[in-house]
Amino acid sequence: MKTQIAGSHLIRLDKINSTNLYALELLQNKELPEGTLIIAREQFSGKGQNKNRWESEPGKNLTFSTIIHPTFLLPEKQFQLNKFISLAIFDFISELIPGQKVTIKWTNDIYINDNKAAGILINNTIQGNSFLHSVIGIGLNINQTHFTSDAQNPVSLKMITGKNYDLEECLNALCLCIDNRYFQLMSGKTENIDNEYFTHQYRLGSFCTFLYKGEKVVAKITGFDSFGRLLLVTEKGNCLSCDQQDLKYII
Repeated sequence: MKTQIAGSHLIRLDKINSTNLYALELLQNKELPEGTLIIAREQFSGKGQNKNRWESEPGKNLTFSTIIHPTFLLPEKQFQLNKFISLAIFDFISELIPGQKVTIKWTNDIYINDNKAAGILINNTIQGNSFLHSVIGIGLNINQTHFTSDAQNPVSLKMITGKNYDLEECLNALCLCIDNRYFQLMSGKTENIDNEYFTHQYRLGSFCTFLYKGEKVVAKITGFDSFGRLLLVTEKGNCLSCDQQDLKYII
């Protein structure tokens, strides 16, 4: 029987600026067990990708960070962490709301139709050619129905289904999904992870409009390179390799 990793050690906080920052501060002074999960009822300064703010109403959503020690992974393969955790949240949401179109928007936002339900922020600590630890922050909209920030397109599970969800049950189910995908990564089955991450991409399979280095381009997703850059081909047949700061989806 596999031992539980995610959530095997819990730190509960009522209010904190950022669970990722809190975890990183703790790790400066001591090593924490793999699977340590820091969850906050209120996270008032949560961060998303590119310094974006993550809005979360107190007591309505899941805002937490989990610590893993992916020492089996070479640092140049760290994008596999984005893939496995994105797929774990994809699994959780897909099972909870069957029949809805759930996708992963590169690099690691989770979408329901054209709306963002979850975001992920990963802070890796590497020494030499080895991982020391990785702090994975997750914000998942569960029961919040009103958003006041300038975020483009937030959505919660309750907004989709009209149901009110038990946060503790959701956390336990999500931890199980995280474990399943982490065990898959540890087993070396990265081909399956790669294929599923690609298959579930937002706007896969058709030409769409992107903002690439400040200019609109119509292009189609063709894959990813080993460093996690998004690969596109334009209508004119030009191939683009995109870093996060290069590209913006026009939604």
